Amino acid sequence: MQGLYLVTPDWDDTRKLLEITELALKGGVTLLQYRHKTADAALRREQAECLQALAKSYQCPFIINDYIDLCMELDADGIHVGGTDMAVADVRKAIGPQKILGASCYGSLEMAHAAEAAGASYVAFGGFYPSKVKKYPVTTDPMIVAHWKEQGKVPSCVIGGMTKENAAPLVRNGADMVAAISSIYLAGDPQAAARAFVNLFAE
Repeated sequence: MQGLYLVTPDWDDTRKLLEITELALKGGVTLLQYRHKTADAALRREQAECLQALAKSYQCPFIINDYIDLCMELDADGIHVGGTDMAVADVRKAIGPQKILGASCYGSLEMAHAAEAAGASYVAFGGFYPSKVKKYPVTTDPMIVAHWKEQGKVPSCVIGGMTKENAAPLVRNGADMVAAISSIYLAGDPQAAARAFVNLFAE
């Protein structure tokens, strides 16, 4: 797992969501996560099904944020859980050994080691920078990525206010994936914006 990890915004407009997502997929997205914190169950199911089909057409793994039941119903490729959600070991038991399991570890190497030991496929660190989407303390030490590269076995993802410019030093420090929302979905050219992130890993 390496490259751009695209996370969806809280958009109710499914057509717009799909249009921008496809442009980003054309730019070279590595993983696609469906995250919509305010959708009702019907909209969440509709959007997830559409996004899953789109991701499949681009051979891009499709991840559901938080909702294990939806992940299993759709047979999505994996799930991402926050550090205050279900325990990683319980999620791994629920979804089985084959699916991708991501875990938010914020600024904690201790949480990352525990998540890895409990069956996480990758760990996510952040926030590193202020985000237009998520409100959180911007306290994660950029060097956590380098420390994890030395200590951890599973890939790392960085999240929180990511732009091509401020993600670059984190990639140089060893981040395997960069998660982005606004930098893609609010870009004038989402395909070019996605490609710019992808190119960070080729430099």
